[in-house]
Amino acid sequence: MERETQFIGQSAAFQDAVERASQAATLDRPVLVIGERGTGKELIAERLHRLSARWDKPYIIMNCAALPETLIEAELFGHEAGAFTGATRSRAGRFEEADGGTLFLDELATMSMGAQERLLRAIEYGEITRVGASRPIRVDVRIVAATNENLPALADQNRFRADLLDRLSFEVITLPPLRAREGDIEVLATYFGQRMAAVLGWEEWPGFGPRALAAMEGHDWPGNVRELRNVIERAIYRWADPTRPVDALTFDPFASPWQPAARNAAATAADAPSPAPEPTAATPAPGPISDLRAAVDAYERRILSDTMARCRFNQKVAAEALGLSYDQIRHALKKHGLN
Repeated sequence: MERETQFIGQSAAFQDAVERASQAATLDRPVLVIGERGTGKELIAERLHRLSARWDKPYIIMNCAALPETLIEAELFGHEAGAFTGATRSRAGRFEEADGGTLFLDELATMSMGAQERLLRAIEYGEITRVGASRPIRVDVRIVAATNENLPALADQNRFRADLLDRLSFEVITLPPLRAREGDIEVLATYFGQRMAAVLGWEEWPGFGPRALAAMEGHDWPGNVRELRNVIERAIYRWADPTRPVDALTFDPFASPWQPAARNAAATAADAPSPAPEPTAATPAPGPISDLRAAVDAYERRILSDTMARCRFNQKVAAEALGLSYDQIRHALKKHGLN
């Protein structure tokens, strides 16, 4: 599917971050973009370039985590022939490729201290030196960097250069996680759902059922928008009847009774007796039952308690997740003393 470049969302927290990016784009200064994985740091970086005076110049992306430490400097600054084993010819680095434009450094916190020192010099003086060369090359590059780490904390631990952090943090744009974007989950889910339905050739978009909507609102979305897109597209293509609202979501695609055990866990299990499985909300406790009504009540109470916790104690969301009316769940919570 094509690269996603649109900003979808109506929450104040998200719109504020986009607006800050728009304002910072016009200034030829470094910008740090901070956020959890899947929050859209790459889109903000591209926006900073497209709305700047450098929009028609090169926009070069480098993922600092994708390269071993020994190659990062050669990728950034280029190298001369014979500078190291395998360097059979001279090669320009990302700084030279981005000359006049913008260089986006993703996963900045993974950069080695040596590369950080050379990056600081390049930003400070506008000069880079290829690995194996002695003469500097002048470059005109705007730096936009992104990370999901707490850079001030890393600087306090001497794991990130404080002087480089000072140089890069002219503006810091921190993107809100999806769970903090009030009202955006359903908006984004509908957008991704409609697109996937069109890909599959559905004649019309049936929308989502109440159980799916409640599950979306109750989920924590650690992978943010990227995770939401995967969950929604997976649900659409697995849904058998395109005339009915989509009402089943799978958050963990690896969940399976036949999933292989982790290697270290399997080794530990071979040396230790298997513990008895703990009862869950879906499985009543084993053993003889002397009082059926009490056992049923305890099971119902556990389901209510677990669902409320999963839905962040939102009674409306929990009611939809359990297929109950609002009055029914209030009565059930009162009955079991869960108010």
